[in-house]
Amino acid sequence: MKISKILFLTTAHRHDDDRIFYHQAKALKEEGYHVKICSLSSEFKGTVDGIEIESYALLDSYEPEVIICSEPLAVISAKKIKKKKKVKIIYDITEWYPSMRMVEQFSFPLNMIHAVKFFLVQLYAGFISTHYIFGENTKKFPLAYFFPFKKSVVIPYYPDDVYIHQNIKSLQPGKITLCYTGQFSEEKGIGNFFAAADSLRKKRPDLKISILLIGGSRKQKDEKYFSELKKKYNFDNIRIEKPTSFETFTETYADADICFDLRAMNYENHHCLPIKIFYYAASGKPVIYTDLKATRQHLDVSKFGFLVNPQNPESISDLIIKYIEDPKLYSEHAQNARKEYETKYNWNMIRNSFLNFVRKSLK
Repeated sequence: MKISKILFLTTAHRHDDDRIFYHQAKALKEEGYHVKICSLSSEFKGTVDGIEIESYALLDSYEPEVIICSEPLAVISAKKIKKKKKVKIIYDITEWYPSMRMVEQFSFPLNMIHAVKFFLVQLYAGFISTHYIFGENTKKFPLAYFFPFKKSVVIPYYPDDVYIHQNIKSLQPGKITLCYTGQFSEEKGIGNFFAAADSLRKKRPDLKISILLIGGSRKQKDEKYFSELKKKYNFDNIRIEKPTSFETFTETYADADICFDLRAMNYENHHCLPIKIFYYAASGKPVIYTDLKATRQHLDVSKFGFLVNPQNPESISDLIIKYIEDPKLYSEHAQNARKEYETKYNWNMIRNSFLNFVRKSLK
């Protein structure tokens, strides 16, 4: 019996990306397919858990029947092999195009010109693709509207329980641990997080507030911004951990009482779901998140946290105090977080949808 070959092609994600490697590729490998990942963002070459990985494309020699692409340039790169071999190209849309970071280096009006250029590149990639996977409903525009006849499916970023370290806590009197993970940048909301923690400190001076940060700065301007924040707020109990491997990510914030994502409210962010919310829920952590359209559309946060205006530190600190003054509410939200994950937001619930979509694309 012939074993179908499936290639993941990415220009911006690492070979061990959580969505590509740990969920989609592993599911296909377990199903019996021959799976290969080609990433131009990492130098690793070899085999991990039966999945081949290379840092450059050898499309002609591998001869896949399906290519799953993560970016427009990956789709365009696969165009040549599509013509020769009649392969199916599945475009997995997980990013918003054009993103702000793609045009931020240009001043007006050049930024608008480049935004239009990137938008047209996205449309061209959509034209070349034969199938679409949307990471969330809010990313269906524009491709689902320009090419409604193409087969598509929504596959969210739900985690596999094998990678979850569950630690449901009860609040301890007189102390609290607030957690932020990800990029230490203004856009991602590290400044809003610090401002909220500072507001809490002023309202409750006797409360022992521990700050847990996991991540780092990617750009020099972000490093400078973060350094200025540390000097400005000068928190007594702050612990900064470097990014860890995906397998151990949920262990790194096990001590956290509340997890935050207070990124800016803008057009792009409103269409991008902050996916760590599913990992926090799986771990049993109440959350305080920016009130974004994508978040409201995909899950009911009120059962295990709050959606807020990220630039209102006073209201955010009031919500933290609400947990402190009502430990029963905190425990209810912590239990609900895990329950919501188990019943709605886990990989096993959507795994077969992904496999069936790939299987049908082969026919």
